[in-house]
Amino acid sequence: MLALKRIVTVLVMVYLLLALLFIFSPATRDTFASTFNLSGDAGLTAFYYTLFIIGAILLALHLITENMDSALLRRETTVLNGKINELKAKLYDHQIDQREREFQQRTVTTTTTAAPVAPAPTTVYQSGPVAPAPVYIDSAIPTTHSGTVTTAHDINQTGYQQTDPNLTNAPAQRPQSSIPPASAADLDNRPTV
Repeated sequence: MLALKRIVTVLVMVYLLLALLFIFSPATRDTFASTFNLSGDAGLTAFYYTLFIIGAILLALHLITENMDSALLRRETTVLNGKINELKAKLYDHQIDQREREFQQRTVTTTTTAAPVAPAPTTVYQSGPVAPAPVYIDSAIPTTHSGTVTTAHDINQTGYQQTDPNLTNAPAQRPQSSIPPASAADLDNRPTV
């Protein structure tokens, strides 16, 4: 197909050069017409008519070969794109299989080479009632209020006294560790309530 396209392209170029030569050089046209006994007005008309028919045939051949060539190229491109997609799919499947094999090899090597793991510590819960422990706010002794020991249920979680007596204190989930214990010298300087 490529050879036919090249032949038609060369013929079109030769025809175009001859036609331009005949149009722009009347002496060449008259010499060529007299060679084929096409003299006079009737001969000149037949010469141009023949030139027109040859041009139409070459133009039709050129269009046909160009369209056939582009159709073949499109078909070839479609086939090549299909092959590329097929190769991409095979590569993807190969990569997935390789990852699965690597993952299986990793799990096999980690299970065979892993050191024995010590059992986790267990927590023992007491089933009976537990007496609340005294809460230490800013001293080393339990805080007392009118002779009773204050527990975690009676103290605000933030460590500050509540001003509203209608609010109840929830038990402290996490004891606050940011308050340092008072020293023995600070115990004597506390204001009394």
